Amino acid sequence: MSNATSQNETVHRVSFLDRDSVNIPILKILQADGTVYENAVLPAIDEALAHKIYDTCVFTRVLDERMLGAQRQGRISFYMTCTGEEASIIGSAASLDNDDVILAQYREHAALRYRGFTTEQFMNQLFSNEKDLGKGRQMPIHYGSSELNYQTISSPLATQIPQATGVGYSLKMQGKRNIAICYFGEGAASEGDFHAGLNMAAVLKSPTIFFCRNNGYAISTPTSEQFMGNGIASRGPGYGMHTIRVDGNDMLAVLAATQQARAYAVENNAPVLIEAMTYRLGAHSSSDDPSGYRSKDEEAKWQQHDPVKRFKLWMINKGWLTEKQDSELFEKYRSEVLAEVKVAEKLPMSSVDTLIEDVYDTPTPRLKQQLETLKTHIKKYPKSYPNSEGSV
Repeated sequence: MSNATSQNETVHRVSFLDRDSVNIPILKILQADGTVYENAVLPAIDEALAHKIYDTCVFTRVLDERMLGAQRQGRISFYMTCTGEEASIIGSAASLDNDDVILAQYREHAALRYRGFTTEQFMNQLFSNEKDLGKGRQMPIHYGSSELNYQTISSPLATQIPQATGVGYSLKMQGKRNIAICYFGEGAASEGDFHAGLNMAAVLKSPTIFFCRNNGYAISTPTSEQFMGNGIASRGPGYGMHTIRVDGNDMLAVLAATQQARAYAVENNAPVLIEAMTYRLGAHSSSDDPSGYRSKDEEAKWQQHDPVKRFKLWMINKGWLTEKQDSELFEKYRSEVLAEVKVAEKLPMSSVDTLIEDVYDTPTPRLKQQLETLKTHIKKYPKSYPNSEGSV
């Protein structure tokens, strides 16, 4: 890697660089039929790890299917799927140490599941009931778990990027051999926080992996209308940062890239940028209709690169999975998710008394006064607040 003090080539006539001046290769290991490319170097993976990865894939597919259906039925207010991007999220999460800190955007619930978030915990958050770790203060899919080192999701784009720089720097200052990993989409990379966060990380040598899911669209805006540069990976060297572009639908390629990125970040106390080229098979969210900005032919083309199917075929080829086991796993999680939905949706919402907790050690007089005013308002209009006895 070069830096500001490196010796640059000298020329004596005008010669501009353009987007085609630097070729960025894309790492591919696993083909669509589940076979490995010739001469490909596989990541560190054994049968147990493969099964944990695939189990997370299946759970995530089922969760997305069931909960999008629940949203359509009016049982929850909002949902976002990970469908089509599982290899990017799970392959990277599987490369981490449990004490590494995850700062996600809003489509990385598969990483949280890989860490051990239970089906019950997912349901409690989605229904904002009294068992929700966030105490009902967030809209659905805004998960968080301090126990699993997964920082709570924030809706505004890219705010987690400079925060991740600080988390990684903090881990370094504490002498820990751990990193932060920050997930974001290529649309978020258009925000100023992206540039500020990466520049700070490079200058301060923060051990942070910046993981960009380039799924082709920032809601409805295609990449061709977002930027003219060569994707997001081309920006890494400009910040003096180790960078790699990987096939985001290739579980083994993502696993290999992230394993090595983590090792580099730990050993060198330095950041790494990973750009995973993938595709969002579903809508941006339950509020979106992708038929307005992309064709069925385009979606069908990317269906052929389904990351879950590709990894499944590789496991079958290895003798680690059968079609029967696969079917049973899907059926197991369909029953489990449905059962937990029926429980979670019947639990009461969080108590209104918890509303002013967790910010100050002791709530201020002003906050206490506001809470009492709120309770008075709820009692005055009980029909507007069905859970008026201590909950809203």
